[in-house]
Amino acid sequence: MTNRPRGTHGTALTRTAFIAAPLCMLAYGTIRLSDPDHGPGLAWTSGHVALLCGVLLFGAIFLGLLRLSEPTTGAARMSARVATSLGLVGVVAVTTQGVIDLVVGFRAGDRAGMDRLFEDIQSHPGVLPAVYTVGPMLFYVGLLWLVIQLTVQRRISVWRPALVVLGTATMAASLDLMPLGGLLFAAALSPLGRDVAVLRAAVPGAHARTQGVQASAIDRPFS
Repeated sequence: MTNRPRGTHGTALTRTAFIAAPLCMLAYGTIRLSDPDHGPGLAWTSGHVALLCGVLLFGAIFLGLLRLSEPTTGAARMSARVATSLGLVGVVAVTTQGVIDLVVGFRAGDRAGMDRLFEDIQSHPGVLPAVYTVGPMLFYVGLLWLVIQLTVQRRISVWRPALVVLGTATMAASLDLMPLGGLLFAAALSPLGRDVAVLRAAVPGAHARTQGVQASAIDRPFS
């Protein structure tokens, strides 16, 4: 049996996440458009499963973007870690919202029943800001913060955060534009998984040599 190098699975997951997460958002948006009533049923369930998969994969993307920001020290390191933490809090909030949507879809018999259940859930103190307003916003704040910082550090090209900003604005304008937002995110983020994988592959080496490989790779801007 062939032994796989340590970290191979993590590298493969990261590369997959940078491609699959935006495509899952695209899939959710497309399925949503096929269900004009936005009621319980196959479209509601499959769409939210796609959304949940995408959001969870964004957890790996946040950690990958943090890795791209290194090696760095001082304020830049703290900034990247704060941005990553905010993004991961956003991931938890959106995941919670997606799970609630799935449960409500399974329990309700029609859209009116779903609305009543949503009102009951959102009436609990703290649920609305944590799960539906402030919490999900942190997902986008963390993502924009990280890609802008990486651009300032000249780790990625300036047009990538521009696409992320455009994708975020598109989805904020209307959920009906989610497929377009997913495409914009895919164009901005998909190639970065390769760059994270290069850095992860360097980790198993000796510490000093690893730092040298990382510095050599990061000193030149990524695609």
